[in-house]
Amino acid sequence: MTKLFNDPARFTEDMLVGFLDANAKYVTGVPGGVVRANQTPSGKVAVVIGGGSGHYPAFCGTVGPGFADGAVVGNIFTSPSAEDAASVARAAHGDAGVLLTTGNYAGDVMNFGLAVTQLRGEGIDAHYFAVTDDIASAPAGEEAKRRGIAGDFTVFKCASAAAEDGLDIAGVIRVAESANAATRTLGVAFDGCTLPGADAPLFTVPDKQMGVGLGIHGEPGVRDEPMPSAADLAVTLVDGVLDDQPKTDSRRIAVILNGLGRTKYEELFVVWGTASRLLRERGYEVVEPEVGELVTSLDMAGCSLTVMWLDDELEKYWTAPADSPAYRKGVAAQSDSGERRTDPAADAEAPTQDVAELADDDGRAGGRFVVKALDAVAGMLAGVEEELGRIDAVAGDGDHGRGMVKGSSAARAAGSAAAKGGAGQGSV
Repeated sequence: MTKLFNDPARFTEDMLVGFLDANAKYVTGVPGGVVRANQTPSGKVAVVIGGGSGHYPAFCGTVGPGFADGAVVGNIFTSPSAEDAASVARAAHGDAGVLLTTGNYAGDVMNFGLAVTQLRGEGIDAHYFAVTDDIASAPAGEEAKRRGIAGDFTVFKCASAAAEDGLDIAGVIRVAESANAATRTLGVAFDGCTLPGADAPLFTVPDKQMGVGLGIHGEPGVRDEPMPSAADLAVTLVDGVLDDQPKTDSRRIAVILNGLGRTKYEELFVVWGTASRLLRERGYEVVEPEVGELVTSLDMAGCSLTVMWLDDELEKYWTAPADSPAYRKGVAAQSDSGERRTDPAADAEAPTQDVAELADDDGRAGGRFVVKALDAVAGMLAGVEEELGRIDAVAGDGDHGRGMVKGSSAARAAGSAAAKGGAGQGSV
């Protein structure tokens, strides 16, 4: 159970205060998330990753040289808004374009796509890519429907290293596509996770069972099985991932055995002892494996196995140095070549227009009426937050109530501020 919090509704904001203070060498805060403490140098593509929080080190923990230029940080298990995604991308962008990338979830796809449209309207060469590595969420041949889980890490790492290497925006996108096509993940869960302030887990797994293919937010898996030994679990994970091998003759693979939050390193090493042997017995050379917590799910008990089949380019970027708050790779930390940021909030600001100039008296009256409607909607949703979350948890990630309350409250506040500034109904 998630036990340490102040106000559950502000868990993400409070977390970011501590994270930014502890990692000021690497990152600084901007509206909607974090960016590198140094500006993106001229000629370098910016890579902005993100999604809901609750998955640390993903996503903000991997912002730094050799990895991401920024991370959009949503509420727990909740897609960030389009405004937040655009804000972080705007701050991270230098002059060579920006790639926004997330796992393949409907809210992220919609909101990051809207952010790309907004950024392009401002003259920024922005693009979006969704990771689809979870083999349990859709069958072979329907890879575009798959969720993005721990394979986010391999794709984000390779795309970021490509940007660090000086590839242009088309090249960085190509590497992201190549890494995604080469990556497969299968996860299992032994017990559910609990949202801050909740008195029950988001989902449960039957006693002495494990859920095969459960998503990192508790999305339904493919089956329940009796709880195995570590060796038998390794067989399940290795067989499952290798059975979905992409069309490649490569025998060199990058591998992640990822803990979901409550399954600790010692347990993972026991599983890895068998998994690594099985992979090598089947003729694979494992290149710089990662065993640990990289894409978690609060306090969920479980783990996942990710395999990325390597070609020369992907191996180069998988093994490239990186230096971020939660992930370091290489014999020496890279230095960030950009200048130190002096006003991160200004970097994230969108072009503005005086909305009062666009309205007449009738329009301003209409704006005040819209604010009343927003206030009524926000109040109604606050009253049914728990019920919306309960319904969503049946088939999804249980964040619907909190997300709707947070979004409607923000809309009410923004609308009220606009109306006080003389905005008409369209601007409100």
